[in-house]
Amino acid sequence: MGAYILRRLLLMIPTVVGIMAVSFLVVQFAPGGPVERVIAQFSGMEVSATARVTGSAQGDFAGQQTQQSDTAGEDEITSRYRGAQGLDPAFVRQIEKQFGFDKPPLERFFYMMWNYLRFDFGDSYFRDISVIDLILEKMPVSISLGLWMTLISYGISIPLGISKAVRDGTRFDVWTSGVIVIGYAIPGFLFAVLLIVLFAGGSFLDLFPLRGLTSENFATLSWPAKVLDYIWHITLPIIAMAIGAFATTTLLTKNSFLDEIRKQYVVTARAKGLGERQVLYGHVFRNAMLIIIAGFPGAFVGAFFGGSLLIETIFSLDGLGLLGFESVLNRDYPVVFATLFIFSLLGLVVTLISDLTYTWVDPRIDFETREV
Repeated sequence: MGAYILRRLLLMIPTVVGIMAVSFLVVQFAPGGPVERVIAQFSGMEVSATARVTGSAQGDFAGQQTQQSDTAGEDEITSRYRGAQGLDPAFVRQIEKQFGFDKPPLERFFYMMWNYLRFDFGDSYFRDISVIDLILEKMPVSISLGLWMTLISYGISIPLGISKAVRDGTRFDVWTSGVIVIGYAIPGFLFAVLLIVLFAGGSFLDLFPLRGLTSENFATLSWPAKVLDYIWHITLPIIAMAIGAFATTTLLTKNSFLDEIRKQYVVTARAKGLGERQVLYGHVFRNAMLIIIAGFPGAFVGAFFGGSLLIETIFSLDGLGLLGFESVLNRDYPVVFATLFIFSLLGLVVTLISDLTYTWVDPRIDFETREV
């Protein structure tokens, strides 16, 4: 097992590098960029844009913005960026240097990966904060959403799926299947809007808050009141996020148990006089749960990061999903690539943990004898 874990850890390196390389290559062909964004902000005379450029560059801009370049080299510099006509090429080069775009793409990629291997993610282009501090600031919201959604979804889906498998074809199975199909068909963001209309002061009841993860006076509350306040705020977002995963995991659990119940070893166990509960939880459970365990990493990582984007937006929750979306729109590449690197690495690690859990659930599985 030790050799298998070592091989998997070593394979993570080229996997992460490959993910980052493809993403970096795609960004090179994407229109726009941080340099163009700053140029556009300067053209509109936005104060927020000037805060990101050094004082000397601002002085050069104030004194030379009306000058036109006469050389071919200067024309080439300004023509690379939309809206740069009329700006002093030296000023444009200053912006390029500030963002690191004065170096060739390949050099920038290797420099970025060298820093990332040392977990040095640099600073945000357009926020006065380091990337790692920005991620840590947004992480509690995403952890709350992803963790609670996964626990609640699995906590309800697995017992319900087992009950449906045991009672396959009964009235209970039929009406619960109808509820599950409806839940699967409703998009999470649409259900979130419905919850707001019904329970958050939309058109009917005003029982739950519409914004944030806690109240403004959260710090002054006693710890029991803090727990209740937190649950009060998180209820609607969690329900909206869990509905789709709840349906999928329930049907997956039911089908997995049905496949195992129909196998010969179950018939043999019953023939030996074992009770139905012993057969179900002593033999069927650990085999049927393998496929559920296999789906856990993807469900957790998806809910922890990408799956929470729309829910975070609708309920005004400032988490990692919303951060990543805004960073892509703003071309804040350090934040984009840092979040991609962290969650790619996290996904690979969680997948390895899932494989190791296989051996705990079913000791017959031996990864040492399998080629990686």
